[in-house]
Amino acid sequence: MQQILKTAQAGTAESSDAIITIAPAEAGSGIQLDIQSSVFLQYGQAIQATVENTIKAQAVTDARVKVVDRGALDYTLKARTLAALSRAGVQLKEVGQ
Repeated sequence: MQQILKTAQAGTAESSDAIITIAPAEAGSGIQLDIQSSVFLQYGQAIQATVENTIKAQAVTDARVKVVDRGALDYTLKARTLAALSRAGVQLKEVGQ
């Protein structure tokens, strides 16, 4: 199990991108997601699943995560989430395709 050491963010507010902010959370609180997206009604569940699965694949169990989505594709959400995790002090594991 890995812990978030500090608040970190990755991404831009440009179209087709997302800003992912990850902050420490209390032990046992789980992954708390706040998603803001112009396409939330159509893709909110997919955004949530992509971000959660990316975080869980890195053995992080407790985090506060804010996603400000501007129409980012799946691979962009994964890349931004991994970058934010790395900046937050998580030692990344290699992830398969």
